[in-house]
Amino acid sequence: MSKAIYGGSMFAALVLAASLLLPEASSAQRNSRVERGRYLVEAMGCADCHTPFRLGPNGPEPDVERGLSGHPAELVMPPAPHLEPGPWLVVSSGTNTAWSGPWGVSFTSNLTPDEETGIGKWTLENFSAAMRTGRHLGAGRAILPPMPWQAVSKLTDDDLAAIFEYLKSRPPVPNRVPEPIAPQD
Repeated sequence: MSKAIYGGSMFAALVLAASLLLPEASSAQRNSRVERGRYLVEAMGCADCHTPFRLGPNGPEPDVERGLSGHPAELVMPPAPHLEPGPWLVVSSGTNTAWSGPWGVSFTSNLTPDEETGIGKWTLENFSAAMRTGRHLGAGRAILPPMPWQAVSKLTDDDLAAIFEYLKSRPPVPNRVPEPIAPQD
């Protein structure tokens, strides 16, 4: 009887010890995935367009306080200059967050986890579908240039999950980006 109690107690102690260690492993795995996402976001240059530029002492520089928050809501763009067909294809704003071309005017999205203006309410499934299909939330309006969703669509499911976890780990920045403007005839 004492062997059974001892064996049962040992088993319970091992289960308890394992359950205490599992959250650490899960946390370490999540941190590793977030770091992989950070690496991918930096290597792919996502902040080059999704972080607005401001004029600094040496010219345009990223506004790090607004990192990955997209086109500034308060910056209303005038009509884009008309480009005749020829060697010029696009015009970009000084913030590098508004782009005009044959598709109209597109504004870079808020990729922060703000629930009202960013991706805070998105699921991994929404994010992955958007990156794979080129449609907002995977089913909405087209994701417009210069977003290279065709290249991003070739990433693995694990890489997209890592990017999504990294974006969700960042501080939310409330910033309602304007809707795209259709081309003017």
